[in-house]
Amino acid sequence: MTVSKMTWRPQYRSSKFRHVFGKAATKENCYDGVPITRSVHDNHFCAVNPRFIAVITECAGGGAFLVLSVHHTGKVDPLHPKVSGHRGNVLDIKWNPFNDFCIASCSEDSTVKVWDIPPHGVLKNLTVPWKELQGHSRRVGLIEWHPTANNVLFSTGYDYQVMIWNLDSPEAVIKNPVRTISHHTDVVLSMSFNTDGSRLATSCKDKKIRVLEPRTGNLLQEANCKNHKASKVLFLGNLKMLLSTGSSRWNHRQMALWDQEDLDVPLLQEDLDGSSGVLFPFYDPDTHMLYIAGKGDGNIRYYEISSEKPYLHFLTEYRSHTPQKGMGIMPKRGLDVNSCEVFRFYKLVTIKALIEPLSMIVPRRSESYQDDIYPMTAASAAAMSAEEWLSGIDKGPVLQSLKPGSRVPDSYPELSSGLGSKGLGNSLGTRRSQSRPGQLQLAYIQDQLGNKEGKECRSKTSVSNGQDPTLCSPPKTENELRLKFHKQQEEIRRLREMLNQRDVRIKQLELEINNVRNSQGSH
Repeated sequence: MTVSKMTWRPQYRSSKFRHVFGKAATKENCYDGVPITRSVHDNHFCAVNPRFIAVITECAGGGAFLVLSVHHTGKVDPLHPKVSGHRGNVLDIKWNPFNDFCIASCSEDSTVKVWDIPPHGVLKNLTVPWKELQGHSRRVGLIEWHPTANNVLFSTGYDYQVMIWNLDSPEAVIKNPVRTISHHTDVVLSMSFNTDGSRLATSCKDKKIRVLEPRTGNLLQEANCKNHKASKVLFLGNLKMLLSTGSSRWNHRQMALWDQEDLDVPLLQEDLDGSSGVLFPFYDPDTHMLYIAGKGDGNIRYYEISSEKPYLHFLTEYRSHTPQKGMGIMPKRGLDVNSCEVFRFYKLVTIKALIEPLSMIVPRRSESYQDDIYPMTAASAAAMSAEEWLSGIDKGPVLQSLKPGSRVPDSYPELSSGLGSKGLGNSLGTRRSQSRPGQLQLAYIQDQLGNKEGKECRSKTSVSNGQDPTLCSPPKTENELRLKFHKQQEEIRRLREMLNQRDVRIKQLELEINNVRNSQGSH
């Protein structure tokens, strides 16, 4: 007789994100009195970067959107200047991922316009765009920037075409896209790129999900699932999977997971509820967390995604009584890493004319920077130019650390990493002084001194965690004034410490220089 030994298995997964919770901003940290659009289009209506928040507004006679400093919280002036160059309602807006002062908008007037926002925000109505893109024959409902190539914009409209635009073109009005993709038989409902921008996934009103090669327009995969009518589709980072949200045959809201190389049958289908609002999916490739927010819902569900079965692990949900019409997402580089914030939504609450920031936070006791929840993430630097991408090159995103004080990488890093004129000069100088070690050491110390001063000068003018002091709005309440005062005192203390350290370092280096000179003199 054999006795089988039973092993006990825990019913929960070990995960550092199991206790993530949503923290809504206080009333004074919301944006109040914003005339949010009443459009029934299923878009986000809001776009955010570390400097500005843009939201499509309701207005008569043409279309407009509002651009505010992210620090300009509280009551918004009803007469605040707008970006108002479109002749029809604005349907979508997106910030350029590599330029915080550049935003694209598309409209019912069948045009796409790209705007230059002044450094201190929109101080008067902006009506003249930097570029105007004319190619669509009907209204344009959706735009998307390429994730790694600079100044490459995709647009799609009710003419069922997806158009690719090169904004490096010198003309102010561009009438010919570099490519037009014509595989869709109905309106495209969403577009999503994979990490390096070599694949484009689309969902369409004809109930099909397509994976395309964006540069050539070749159709690689097509899903035609009878049991799942997809409205939004999303690439899940480097997991080689797609996620779609939509409805089932019985009109239940549903999400499905797909292998990007085989769209015949979904890997997973899960019904959520019987509501009718569109489900907006948001994926964070750094934490592998998926957020599902329904239009008209007050709650946001969140999950953890893994590359092995069962793929989807429900964590919990954030609940509130205020329904969201749309959502803006802060890029990773604009989050508050000191409070362990891993994601930030900007909820558009139409019934209150309110934009409410909502932070997703990992509870940690330590207030220091947490390396394990902030891996290297996409920087605000392009990996290549539009011409390089159009010539057939694919590159992954330029990565940066979110650790305070980390250097922000430059665009097109392979150009600066080569042996340029500066590098050539340095190598020649090294070769010339190899026969004179005293001179080499002296040159090195002086170079170090110059670098130290340069770094400190740069650090004083840099943006820290997306907060530029020149863009801060004046305090409106006594609490705000007190907070600003304490922050200012802390900044003054930090700068004094930095100056003291710099003085000590200068003295040390001067002593070393004198020692080197003395040793040279004795020889």
